[in-house]
Amino acid sequence: MSPEGGSLLQMLVPLAMVFAIFYFIVLVPSKRQQKKVQEFVDNLKVNDKVITTSGIFGQIMKLDEQSVQLQVADKVNIKVSKSAIGGYQGQPPVVESSAKP
Repeated sequence: MSPEGGSLLQMLVPLAMVFAIFYFIVLVPSKRQQKKVQEFVDNLKVNDKVITTSGIFGQIMKLDEQSVQLQVADKVNIKVSKSAIGGYQGQPPVVESSAKP
């Protein structure tokens, strides 16, 4: 084996290890979280009491393909994106808010 081949191998092994560590520490948990959020959104139903990612509490009155109609007060309904639903009222959020304190 030539010295160049050995040094090339010595350079590629640590690089491959960095990519493997990145994959298992960042990408795998991220994919797992996305799957959890998608299951949550798919299981939403009418009369669920939810909270949006911006902190609005409401009850689901109507579901569409991309949106949800929430009753936030008596005779006050708002329409929000399904992706804006952060979780059920009184439970830890499923979707993390993008706003950082």
